[in-house]
This record gives sequence, C-alpha cells and structure tokens, in this order.
Amino acid sequence: MPDAAPDTIYLADYQPPAYLVDDVHLTFHLHPTKTHVISRIAFRKNPDVQDGRFELHGEELTLLWARIDGQDWKPFVTDGILTASAPTEAFIWEAEVEINPSANTALEGLYMSGGMYCTQCEAEGFRRITYYPDRPDVMAKFTVRIESGQPATLSNGQKISGDGPHPVLLSNGNATGAGEGWAEWHDPWPKPAYLFALVAGDLVAHSDTFTTRSGRDVDLNIWVRPGADEAKCAFGMQALKKSMTWDEQVYGREYDLDLFNIVAVDDFNAGAMENKGLNIFNASAVLASSETATDTDFERIEGIIAHEYFHNWTGNRITCRDWFQLCLKEGLTVFRDQQFTSDIRSQAVKRIDDAIVLRAYQFREDNGPLAHPVRPESFVEINNFYTATVYEKGAEVIGMLKLLVGDDAYTKALDLYFTRHDGDAATIENWLQVFTDTTGRDLSQFKKWYAQAGTPRLTVRDEYVDGIYHLHLQQATPATPEQNVKEPLLIPVAIGLLDENGAEVLPTTVLELTEAEQTFTFDGLASKPIPSILRNFSAPVIVTHDKTNTERAFLLAHDTDPFNRWDAGRMLAQDVLMLMVRYDATPDAAFLDGLAAVLRDDTLDPAFRALVLRLPSEEDTAQALFDDGDTPDPTMINRAHETLKLHIAQHLQDTLPRIYADMAVTGPYTPDAEPAGKRALGNAALALISKLDGGKQATLQFANADNMTQQLAALRALLQISKGQDALAAFEAQWQHDRLVMDKWFALQVSLAAPEAAADTAQRLTEHPAFDIKNPNRFRSVFGALKGNTAGFHQSSGTAYALLADWLIKLDKLNPQTTARMTASFETWQRYDTDRQGKMRAALTRIAQTPGLSRDTKEMVTRILG
Repeated sequence: MPDAAPDTIYLADYQPPAYLVDDVHLTFHLHPTKTHVISRIAFRKNPDVQDGRFELHGEELTLLWARIDGQDWKPFVTDGILTASAPTEAFIWEAEVEINPSANTALEGLYMSGGMYCTQCEAEGFRRITYYPDRPDVMAKFTVRIESGQPATLSNGQKISGDGPHPVLLSNGNATGAGEGWAEWHDPWPKPAYLFALVAGDLVAHSDTFTTRSGRDVDLNIWVRPGADEAKCAFGMQALKKSMTWDEQVYGREYDLDLFNIVAVDDFNAGAMENKGLNIFNASAVLASSETATDTDFERIEGIIAHEYFHNWTGNRITCRDWFQLCLKEGLTVFRDQQFTSDIRSQAVKRIDDAIVLRAYQFREDNGPLAHPVRPESFVEINNFYTATVYEKGAEVIGMLKLLVGDDAYTKALDLYFTRHDGDAATIENWLQVFTDTTGRDLSQFKKWYAQAGTPRLTVRDEYVDGIYHLHLQQATPATPEQNVKEPLLIPVAIGLLDENGAEVLPTTVLELTEAEQTFTFDGLASKPIPSILRNFSAPVIVTHDKTNTERAFLLAHDTDPFNRWDAGRMLAQDVLMLMVRYDATPDAAFLDGLAAVLRDDTLDPAFRALVLRLPSEEDTAQALFDDGDTPDPTMINRAHETLKLHIAQHLQDTLPRIYADMAVTGPYTPDAEPAGKRALGNAALALISKLDGGKQATLQFANADNMTQQLAALRALLQISKGQDALAAFEAQWQHDRLVMDKWFALQVSLAAPEAAADTAQRLTEHPAFDIKNPNRFRSVFGALKGNTAGFHQSSGTAYALLADWLIKLDKLNPQTTARMTASFETWQRYDTDRQGKMRAALTRIAQTPGLSRDTKEMVTRILG
C-alpha cells in the first residue's frame, strides 16, 4: 500500500498563533546520543485570537516530562504536534526531552559534524530540538545554557557521562557567563526559533574588531577546527568588515550586538545560515586561501558573507510572518548582496553574472513543472521552496521596484520599512505599503509579480515612418502548473536608441509597459535608429526581436550598455549554435568577427571580455531549441558546441597568444577585481589555445601555477582536450588531504568527462575512499556535476538517469533535503524525445514508489511528474 500523500499547506489558511512567547530559557546537556534539552518558556494568550489550541511542534524527540506552572502535565502528541488545554492567563511551560545528535544525518536541528555539535533550524529544524511553536511569527528573547565535558545529573535523576572536552560553547546573542564545561548566552532581540543556533567543539578563532558608526566596538570571530583551516579565514574576516561598513553607508543599518560569530562546518545542506549573532557556514562558503580557492570562490565567499550579514536586518530584526513570505527576506537580501558586489567590484560584470544565473536556473524553473510564484500559494514541504524563483527572481522584483520609483524614493521607503517593522514578522503587503506611503504610487499591478508564476515573453516590433519611430511592445506569459490565465504585468523596459555610427540618439529611458500591447513613439530622429532593448536587464523577461546577425554584431561592437553589448554576442552565439545543430552549418563570420573585435579592444574590462568569449551553456541551447519548437538532441548540441569552440580558436589564433601574455598577473596573488578579471580573460584564452597546441601552454601553467585559479584553469583546459590524466593524478596527490579542494577534483572529472563516459565516471568516483554520501558537498560534487554534464546526463542509454535515481533513493533515508533538491535534475524531462522521456519518467517513478520516501522528496517528484 503506498504511503499516504502529505498534507498541503495554503497561504489562504494562515491563522495567527493562539499563544505568544515572551522568553525562552534552554539548558543543553550535550551528549552524542543522549543530549537532554530542558526548556522553560513564558507563554501568554494572543489577545487577537479568540479561539485556538495550544500547539507545540516536535520531531524525533523523546519527551521525559512536562509541566505548566510547576504542575505535571500530560499532553497529547500525534504527528509531531503536542496539544492540550492551557491556561488563558500567562503561564510557564517546562519540559525535558532527549535527542540523538549523532543519528541526525538529515542535518536539521542539532546534529554532529566531525565531532562538533552544530544546528540548522531554518525552516523547521528547531522542532527537532525541543517542543515549541516552530513558526516564524512567534518571536521571543532566548537565554541559553550549554553544559559539556563533565558528568551531569539530569532533572529526572538520570546520570550521563560528559562529552568532551568541548572548550568552545556558542549560541546566539551576547555571552553572559562561562566556566569549565559550561557557557551561558542571552539574545536581547526577539527572534523566531528558526534563527536559534548552537555550536560546541574544539575550535579556534580568527578574531578582529569592528567599530560601528556610533562608536561601539564589536568583537568578530571566525571559528574553525585547529590546523590547516586557521590559515583560510583572513579573507572572510575582511569581507565581513566590508559588509558591515557598506550596510552602514548605503542602508544606514548598524550592527546591534557586542559580538558577531561565524563557524565553519563541514556537513551543511546549504551555503550558510544567518542565525542572530552566530552565523553557521558551510566551510566551502567561508574558508579560502590563494592555494586552495579560485577567484570565483573568493567572490562567492564575499557575496555569501555579505548576504548572511545583511540578514541581520532584512530577515532577523524584520522577519517573515509565515514561510509563504520567504521572498520578503531572501529576495531583498539577495538584492542587497548583489548591490554590495556591484559596488566593490564591477557593476556591469556583476549584472551579467546575475543574468546568467537567473536564465540558467530560474527561467528553467519557471518554464517547467516546478514553476511557482515568487510568493507561493501552497506547499507541502517548505524546504522545497528555497528556490531560484524565491531568491533570484525575488531579487529581480525588488530591482524593478527600485528602478520604477527611483533611488531616492527607494531609500526613503527602506528607511520607513526599517522604522515601521523593526521587531515584526512582516508580509509582502507590508513591504509594498511603505513604497505606496512614501511615493503615492498604486502598486496593485506591480504586486502581480509576487503572485504570478512564469517568465513573461516580451515581443518587440518597430517601424520608422515620416521621421517618427514606433516601438511596439507586447507581453505574454505562458501557462504554468495551476495557473493557466495570466494577466499583464507592470514591466519596466529600459531602452536606448543608437544611430548607424553607434552614437546614442536616445539615452537610457525606462518605459512602463502595463498593457498586453503598447506602442511608444519617438520623433525628431533623422533616420531609423537601432534599438537597444531591456538595458541592464531591467526585467526578468525573455525578449523576442527579429534582428539580423548584422544588427546583433553591430550592437556587440557599439552598444553603450554593457549588458546589452554582451547579450547581443550571446544571442549571436545562440543563433550560430542552433544553425549548427539543425543544419551542420558553418559559424557565421559576423559572429566570429564580432568576438575578435571585442577581444582586441584593450579599453574594455578584461572580465567583460572573458564573459563575451563564454558561449551559452549546452543547457541554454537545448532550451532555446525547445522554445523554438524543436526536440533538442543533447549529443548534437554537444558536438556543435565543441565544433564552435574550435572555430573560435582558429579564427582568433593570431590574437590569443598576445591576450594570454598581456593578461599575466605579476606579484603576490590577490582576489581583487582587477587581477581576477585579467586571470579570467587569460584563462579563457588558454582554453582556446589548448585546442590548437595540444595542451602545451596549459601543461606549463599547471606546473608553474602558484594559486588555485591558475592551476585549476590549466587542469580544466587539459581535461577538455582529453590530455589531463597525469595532471589529474598530480592534483589528487597534492590535495588529497584538503576536503574542499578534493570537491573540485571530483566535480571536474564528472563535468568534463566525455558524454559516453560521464555516468561510468560518476559511478567510479562513488567507489573512491574519499566519497561520502553523508556529506552534501561531496555528494553534489559528483552528482551535481553529472547533471551539469548535459550530454553525459542525457545519454540515450539512460544509464545516468538510473544511476542518479539509485543514489537519490539511498540518500533520501539519510538526508531528505539534499535528495529533494537533487531531484530537480529531472525537471526538464518533457523537453526531450519520447525515449529519453520514458527513461526519465521510469527513474522518477522508481523514486516515487520507494517505501518510506520523505515528504521533501515525494513532493518534488510528484510536482516534476505533474
């Protein structure tokens, strides 16, 4: 008999909590298998709720006893909900539970990672720690006592041996006391339980201080295990200080505790978590040195540290009322970290990077069975909605809002938001209201961006008649699951107009498209202009505009908007690739000449030129063919990509050696934007050179590299021409004791394997002694890379589909959250031919029919299958 379908939760059914919490006191007696948690919680009836039961959430807990106001209390517990009658006046609830951190492979709640205790409570992990109203709109002040390293007599008389030594005992807020084997913490700011954190282990701190603009000194610590990790904290600390300074200067937000702690953890499902005053980071998202991290790693670390710090206000001081409002904290904070990176690095390059990510992940999500609004209407498992739509599209919605109201109005609205909602659990309605109140604008149509799933299509037509230029814009959003009818959105369309010499005859102007079709007119033009549409990617839409390759090459060479200049090259490349797939055509000379012109233009930012040289991904080409009515063949797409790279290398062969030499960076390594941009362009040139010289230059670079960026780029270039086996072995011998570098070693082999060998390579690597199914980073380094090898994953044999399904079934019993996210590898199954569809459906069905499948994975598989 199949497992019962889990219940669906609906936004429309939201009810405020019947009981509120003022204070929480927690005492932890740590033990690997028998941690005891004693809670003392001050409850009071919510005056705004007349009826409502007293309910507490709990999972994987053994309740030893419970009391209300000192009197024994026998609650009723079923399906993770504890219920019973409770006083109408304020009362104290006390309870003691036992939990088993060492058995917690799901990495939610309190668990063990390499002998260290740590927590992850977002979204609903706190219920694995003790019974509590585990919802974001219940906010309270927390006081925590942690005891470890000495025998303890528990309140029920049981004696447990100490687990230690754990010299470092951390929780949220400020330290209020410590001694041998114990520490106490108090967080003065009310917070929901999902922001609770605890860490205990043998750790050392990389420490610094920060002085706020009001003159308060804040102690800063990055905690790591003793040994090699201590040398990898300096960059993260500087990124934290930059973030604190930037948030004061740009948003007026000052840090509000006496100290800020970050802890690096090996086993973590996500990148990091913004727990108040105690951020817990996946080690890959905070630890870096020039020897072990690439330029991309450094920029990612800088952005994630900024993101989690910015949550202190947009997520912690102001949280979300319910999980349907997740985009309120995540979309806003992503937008803020994007602003931060743009300000300290390159605005143009950052905007292009963000668009690449959005198109690769969110557009695919929007155009498949997993499509959902930025604010979903329902969910089964909230963990499945930590998606590109909530995060990246959520950030794009805020970027559009800022563009529509202007910088000054945005600043005023944010100031009002922080003043009005400090300490609140807020909603999208609260967020939009501050903009209405400060600008007077009616944002009811704009609000549809939060409610309507799918990526809008923007069709452009133009004509020039009697000196007047007419620009016709039409919007349409395809039907998505559970949303067949789409209404027109308010879309800010930033445009510019160029003359035949590339001079601007109309600087960037923002048009507001509010109807299904609108025409905008421009007069006073001596000739028909060349339009530059959707400048700086002003809205997350797909533009259809019938341009010739000559016009696109013109924009690639002359557009004054960096994003559209890059995008013109990308569209040229996509057109070339689609013709090569369909007709085995020769690459268009206009495209190759346009690339050459950009590459040779030394006035352009090297990082920008490196992006122009990067082809659309094979996944992008598959989607473009599908959107154009074709059934994509991954093997033919892979062949076209490899052929085009060779043509580019041959066309640029006189320029590439000069570019490679000019981009050489001398002196000590720094991850700053300028040298990183040079290395990006130099390594893009190296990848093309390797196709012509058999890997000679890459072999030299690999041997002489003094930083991971150069070493890994050389190894990648060699593997791409099937010449990297010796370098691969040398890399493993050099880095076998560094877990983060070895993640790169695993991923590179699978992602660059020949398509016919990709599944076998992944299977072989699962037999490597360093493979660990329980470590999310290592699992993703193999199977995330397999999915990223598009032609390999979609081999017609279906071997990769079956292999991934086998491993997801194994993983679901250990870590449902990572399993569910990895099932998204199958989300494009309807794109391909009948044979591949059948094999993907078979793999998904086999997962769905696994006895005891988790809620997380069951929901995802059900949605993907439709």
